[in-house]
Amino acid sequence: MEDLEKICEKVKETTSTISIMNNLKKKEVLIQVAQDIIKAKDTIIKANDRDIENAVNKKMKESLIDRLKLNEKRIKEIANSLKKIANLEDPVGEILEGKVLDNGLEIIKKRVPLGVIAIIYEARPNVTIDAFGLCFKTGNAVILRGGSDAINTNIEIVKIIKETLTKLKISSECIHLIEDTSRESALKLMKLNQYIDVLIPRGGANLIKTVVENSTIPVIETGTGNCHIYVDKTADFAMALSIIENAKTQRTGVCNACESLVIHQEIAKDFIPLLVQKLEQKNVEIRGDEESCKISNKILVATEEDWKTEYLDLIISVKVVKDINEAIKHINTYSTKHSESIITQNYQNAKKFLNEIDSSCVYVNSSTRFTDGGEFGLGAEIGISTQKLHARGPMGLKELTTTKYVIYGNGQIR
Repeated sequence: MEDLEKICEKVKETTSTISIMNNLKKKEVLIQVAQDIIKAKDTIIKANDRDIENAVNKKMKESLIDRLKLNEKRIKEIANSLKKIANLEDPVGEILEGKVLDNGLEIIKKRVPLGVIAIIYEARPNVTIDAFGLCFKTGNAVILRGGSDAINTNIEIVKIIKETLTKLKISSECIHLIEDTSRESALKLMKLNQYIDVLIPRGGANLIKTVVENSTIPVIETGTGNCHIYVDKTADFAMALSIIENAKTQRTGVCNACESLVIHQEIAKDFIPLLVQKLEQKNVEIRGDEESCKISNKILVATEEDWKTEYLDLIISVKVVKDINEAIKHINTYSTKHSESIITQNYQNAKKFLNEIDSSCVYVNSSTRFTDGGEFGLGAEIGISTQKLHARGPMGLKELTTTKYVIYGNGQIR
């Protein structure tokens, strides 16, 4: 096992320089890394092919292999994401508020980096680039501990980043990939609070639960996505079907895909057959409650577990409810607090849904697939926070900063 304590100590030492780096230099570095990533696309794809081959041999499901896969188009997309981050306004040093006290003290509150951010994540290699870009732009050093499924890809990407940093005379120790993907290395990392300021888990429910239960480092939870769409009785059917198809099938292995449908009983008999027909074209398995099964014999009987499940697959659950109150209660009971949407033409119901659903992102007449840092104009995101302290929803640059009070005096004593 790598000597994690020594590694973390070296990473922490770099924060004294990158935390005060000016925005022009940070921009130059990020754009150069983006260019070098594109230049090395063939090498990255070759490493990724080894990960894909291993995933196929392990019989990983197709939706998860899709999350893992990089091709030329996706590499260009993540490089462009890095360029977008580079061109965003730098939040570090932003003055949030200021005042002068009666005794003459001038108090200023400003944004500063968090310090060292550790990220434990699973099979999405694009996270490696996004995490570096967001952390570097905000003056934070980053320790990455990816999963075994993407290890070859992650090693190659971090190697390119480090080579670029060295070329530009920046300490390459400001990013480190832990190549030991054992559970023991992750558990040890969770205890190094003397070096790491924040730990962010990004992956499935088991990973997040393990981190929350074992970490001595402050944790920002990024949640799993049991995302719901509620089809209200005034919903436009064509709009609802289009949104559901997109939210469920555009990419099934992502956290903002729709996993659960809730349908008003007054439209269920007319809407559900259309829903079955639409999703049948995309090979989606539907698991429903007793009411929905009566309407269509193509719907399988759902269990209690189905209401809680993030499938990450071509499966969706359906629940018929008597009104919006029951819909809200069902969603708040089983949601993972990620993203929920209502399809309705009723303004009051839309407003009620937005106010009473306890999730980080709530939509009216839209797909849940937009819960994403890039789509929200943040360049990228370090994860979707489903907790309520410090950050909630897609976490961009500002969420990777904290605040500091700066006080100017001229001899005041208390």
